[in-house]
Amino acid sequence: METLLLILTLLFAAFVALGVYAGVKAVKAAKRGVDRTLTQARRTVEETTLRAKSYGQPGVSGELAQLRLSLRTAMRATQETLGASVAEDASLSESVGLFQRLSAHGRELDDELRRLEREPDRATLAQLMPGLRERTERITRSADSLRWAARDRARRFADDDLDALNAQIDVEAGALRHWTDEEPGTAPRSSQQSPPSHSSSPPPPSQAPRSDAARGSGPAGSGAGRELPESGPAGWIGRPWQKSARPETTN
Repeated sequence: METLLLILTLLFAAFVALGVYAGVKAVKAAKRGVDRTLTQARRTVEETTLRAKSYGQPGVSGELAQLRLSLRTAMRATQETLGASVAEDASLSESVGLFQRLSAHGRELDDELRRLEREPDRATLAQLMPGLRERTERITRSADSLRWAARDRARRFADDDLDALNAQIDVEAGALRHWTDEEPGTAPRSSQQSPPSHSSSPPPPSQAPRSDAARGSGPAGSGAGRELPESGPAGWIGRPWQKSARPETTN
């Protein structure tokens, strides 16, 4: 009895521990989902604000917003491309490492541009704009280079796979059309091995078919009034389409 109580206690403790573990994992997953949603919403709002500033505010403020928008767009597109391609091509791991180093410079530049948006000294800010513009172009150019290189590599692999598939399909299509490789003058093997016909000439004219009366007076009454199909290649041609009239039965 004590052993049974001990086993039940251990099972209850195991179920409680399992429930607590599952609850903690569910809470962490929900927290990650909420954080991801909040981050995406914050990024969308910030990019919408930058787009509005780049079109609505003239001068240095609008140019700063345009630089930040172009920088963030290029870095995000490259990150998505490399993240989707590295799962299929492990050789892109070095490119991912280079992009992480480039992302550090991009975040540093984005933070600097954000701080300069609140800079009241517009004259000094106008003097800094050429250097900021050059840094932004260098980072976006490197990000674009990595992104398009990854896309070209994936497209090249897809083209090679498609070429190999087309070659296999051509071989299979040629195998299915094997009869085109035979000589035009050679007859098929089945026709060469077919047994010769019993009579190669048509029956003499004297052997005319029996008359209707002779056919009707046969011993089998069930087959009376029915015409047997002619033998030979012209038998199915001369066969009438309409049904033959049923013979009248006499009591």
